[in-house]
Amino acid sequence: MLLTISTTHFPADDLSYLLHKHPGKIQSVDISAGKAHIFYPEVSNKRCTAALLLDIDPVGLVRSVGPKGNDFALEQYVNDRPYVSSSFMSAAIAKAYSSALNGKCKDKPELVDVAMPFTIKLSVLPVKGGEAILKLLFEPLGYGINAVQHPLDPAFPEWGNSRYFTVELSNTITLQQLLSHLYVLIPVCDNDKHYWVNHEEVEKLLAKGKDWLETHPARELIVRRYLKNQRSLANEALGVLLSKDEVEEASPQETAIEVAGDIEEPQLRIHELRLNAAKEELLLAGAKRVADLGCGEGKLIKLLLAEKQFEFILGMDVSYRSLEIAKERLKLDRMSEKQIQRIQLIQGSLTYRDKRLEGFDGVALVEVIEHLDESRLAALERSVFEFAKPGVLVITTPNAEYNVLFADYQQGKMRHNDHRFEWTRKEFEAWSNDLALKYNYNVIFKPVGDVDPEVGALSQMAVFSRQDKVEEQFV
Repeated sequence: MLLTISTTHFPADDLSYLLHKHPGKIQSVDISAGKAHIFYPEVSNKRCTAALLLDIDPVGLVRSVGPKGNDFALEQYVNDRPYVSSSFMSAAIAKAYSSALNGKCKDKPELVDVAMPFTIKLSVLPVKGGEAILKLLFEPLGYGINAVQHPLDPAFPEWGNSRYFTVELSNTITLQQLLSHLYVLIPVCDNDKHYWVNHEEVEKLLAKGKDWLETHPARELIVRRYLKNQRSLANEALGVLLSKDEVEEASPQETAIEVAGDIEEPQLRIHELRLNAAKEELLLAGAKRVADLGCGEGKLIKLLLAEKQFEFILGMDVSYRSLEIAKERLKLDRMSEKQIQRIQLIQGSLTYRDKRLEGFDGVALVEVIEHLDESRLAALERSVFEFAKPGVLVITTPNAEYNVLFADYQQGKMRHNDHRFEWTRKEFEAWSNDLALKYNYNVIFKPVGDVDPEVGALSQMAVFSRQDKVEEQFV
C-alpha cells in the first residue's frame, strides 16, 4: 500500500519541513501489524514527492490482540489488509506525520497555513460503492479525482470489476487539511476498520473533521462508516454536528434590533431584515427564476414563495438535516401541484461547479460567505460568478466594524462561533469590486439593519448585476 504526496509549491522541498521528515533519509515507524516507511522519490525546488509505504505482516495481523474488524471466522486469515490502503494507512498517517496532522512545523511554522497545490496518489484503495462514493466524499472538499478501477481478473474480463481503485487526487489546500481528509476518508471508503471502535473514535472524528465535516454534504455517511455503523456512536457524533447547524444564525446581541425610524413597528431580528432585503433586491431586478444558496431551513424561500413574480425557486444547502427541516417548514407535502412545480430543494456545496445552478435570473447568498475558510472563497467565486453566472446576485455578510457597539464586545470575538472571518466595510467592498471587475458585473453596496454614523450598518449587502443584462435593458 503506497501513498504519495507531491507538490509544485515553490520551493517544493518545503514539504519536507512540514512533514518533519528529512528527504535524504529513509525512515520507518512501527504500527500495530507491521511498519510504515517514509522516503522521497523526488526532491527539488520545483517538485517534491513524499511516499508512505506500508509493510503489513500477515502473521502480525493474526497475532494482534483485541477484537477484530469483522466477525467472520476466517477474516483474520483471509483478507486484503496487507495489500490495500485501509484504516492501517490512517494509523500510519497519524504516526508518521503526526506533527503535520496536528498543524505543527518547528522550523518553518509559517508554512502551516499556506495552501499548496498537492497531488495525492493511493495504490490501491478499496471503495465500497465505487467511483460515485469517491466523488461524493472528495469533490465537496474541492478535489479533482482520477480513479482507475481494477478488474477482478484481467484474464477473465467477463467477471467484471473489483472494488479496488488506483486513485489520484488534486487540490490546493494546507497540508494539515489534506492529511485530516485522508485520515478520516480512507477508512470511510473501505467501510471497515482493523480495530475496535468506541467513544474515543467519536472524539478523533470530531477533532480531525472540526473544520470541514459539519458542512460536508455526505457527513451522515462519513460518520456512520467511520464509526463502523454503530448507531449509538454515530448518533452521538451527529448530535454534536447537527447542534452546530441548528444554532440560530443570529447572535444573542442580534435578537432584538429595532428598525430605524420614529414610527412604532414590531421589532425584527437582523436575520429577518437581511432576508427581506434580499427578497426586495430580487424583486427590483425583475428576476423570475431565483436560487437561495445556503438556504438553511428555508426562511428566505418561504418569503419568495409569497411573491408571484418568482416562477421558480431553487434552495441549496450542504446540510441534509437543514433541507429536511425546510421541507417541513414549507409544508411541501401539502402544496398543490402548481406550487410544487415552483420549488426545488437540492443538496450541494458552493465550493465546486454545479450545473444545476446555471440559468438563474437571481441568486442570494444571505450570511453564507463568512462560514467558509477564506482559502475556500476562490472556489465559491468560480462556481457562482464564473459558472452559474446569475443575472443578479445578492450577498450579505456581517459588518465587523459594528461589533464594538455590542454590550459584551471583546476584541477578536466574532458574532457566531462558526464564522471563519468577519469583514469591515472596506474589506467587503474591495473583495466585491475585484469580483465585479473580474467577472463583468456592476456592484452597489447597501446597509442592512441599524446604521451607526461612525461604524456603519449592522450588516452589509452587495448587489451584483451582470453588465450584459444591464445593457440589454437599454437596447
